[in-house]
Amino acid sequence: MMTAEQIVASHKANVETLFGLTAKAFEGVEKLVELNLSAAKAALDESANSTQAALSVKDAQELVAMQANLFQPLAEKTAAYSRHLYDIASGTGGEFTKAFEAQAAAAQKQFATLVDSAASNAPAGSEQAVAMMKGAVTAANSAFESVQKAVKQATDMAESNLASVTQAAAPKAAKKK
Repeated sequence: MMTAEQIVASHKANVETLFGLTAKAFEGVEKLVELNLSAAKAALDESANSTQAALSVKDAQELVAMQANLFQPLAEKTAAYSRHLYDIASGTGGEFTKAFEAQAAAAQKQFATLVDSAASNAPAGSEQAVAMMKGAVTAANSAFESVQKAVKQATDMAESNLASVTQAAAPKAAKKK
């Protein structure tokens, strides 16, 4: 059984974790707002420049050539924006994952301590039930670790695929110039 001090310490740790994650979430939102503001400013500047260039066109052929040149860097800019957006999301998500893993590990340890405490206080003749309970806890912990590994592998694969697509898209956009 947990003592009052342990309960208070647990709640304090949970509140600290909550505030830490809230701060990380706000950092992520700030970075996202900053990225979007800079992208909007760049788009506005490019729009002004494009409008000025369109107004100085002398014939239709020059207009078509100018339009073609305007759309070529779009793939690169989109890929760069996507990379920044992914970096922000994965950084923020990584902090949440670390906190979740730490909390899960602490909960597992606390539950194991509780099971051990219950086992040591179990009445004589209940050894089989205690062994079954410990086996179930061990199996649950193994299953949880397997799920964590699978999620990590899926995340790593998604990151690798995104990097491959981004690397493949950038040279194609550069060749079109």
